[in-house]
Amino acid sequence: MNKIPNRQAICEVLMEKAKNDKDIIVLCSDSRGSASMTPFFKAYPEQSVEVGIAEQNLVSIAAGMAHVGKKAYCFSPACFISTRSYEQAKVDVAYSNTNVKLIGISGGISYGELGMSHHSAQDIAAMTAIPNMRVYLPSDRFQTAKLIEALLKDEKPAYVRVGRNPVEDIYSEGDTPFEMDKATVLKFGDGKGKKVVITACGEMVRPSIEAAKKLEQEGISTTLLDMYCVKPFDSEALIKAADDAQLVVSVEEHAPFGGLGANVASVISANRPCRVIQRALPDDHVITGKSKAVFDHYGLNAEGIADTVRVNL
Repeated sequence: MNKIPNRQAICEVLMEKAKNDKDIIVLCSDSRGSASMTPFFKAYPEQSVEVGIAEQNLVSIAAGMAHVGKKAYCFSPACFISTRSYEQAKVDVAYSNTNVKLIGISGGISYGELGMSHHSAQDIAAMTAIPNMRVYLPSDRFQTAKLIEALLKDEKPAYVRVGRNPVEDIYSEGDTPFEMDKATVLKFGDGKGKKVVITACGEMVRPSIEAAKKLEQEGISTTLLDMYCVKPFDSEALIKAADDAQLVVSVEEHAPFGGLGANVASVISANRPCRVIQRALPDDHVITGKSKAVFDHYGLNAEGIADTVRVNL
């Protein structure tokens, strides 16, 4: 079982690239431990900035550094960087299309037991609403590494949300299909029987894989998309996958408004009209508890996803 969280994968990529790229700057808001960035701070103190518990300053300082040629990576809990520094993300970063990457750590309900103040179930809706802001939710450590490597090559803003805990590997070091801003088709349906498409992002990809296996055993042709790129959204991949489908299901660790499900519904309704069902967190304050307990409570697990297909197909 994998024990490396996605946040650690980000640190490893940045540390490797920083050996030869002194423009890489990491900024934290009293969160270097939570972000797994302590090794970077120790190895590259001259490329590290600790601003303390001041998320608004974090983003503004990063924007200033980016304007003089630095590649700024801001790390802060997703619940705070997406809300407390929203104006700075909109004005200081996105408005000027500035090269700042906002890394929302412990996203979704990773801080489950700390309650609603530490949940980030609205961050995708908030960040996708900002012009020039791209939004990504990588599904495992290998895809996360590929994403960060790609982001280091461009000079545009982005918001990346990762969870707190390790997730089971979906890909491998030698087999991680990745194209920037393109969904990965993890599984094509066998074409027999009723056809369903499941599209998921972030930590919801793993239980969606397990759900797809269950459904195939029941004779339901299931195609699965890893839609790590919520914005820009890979409409083409979804339209192609949904051809002749009777049902499309979106699965996300987010509130039911403004996230992956909203994108899926918009694209399907305009191009391949069929039934669309969203599996997400409720429009309510999410219960407290460990991540697995919360996911199980809301049916954001393999059986819950499979049941959503069964009752709606």
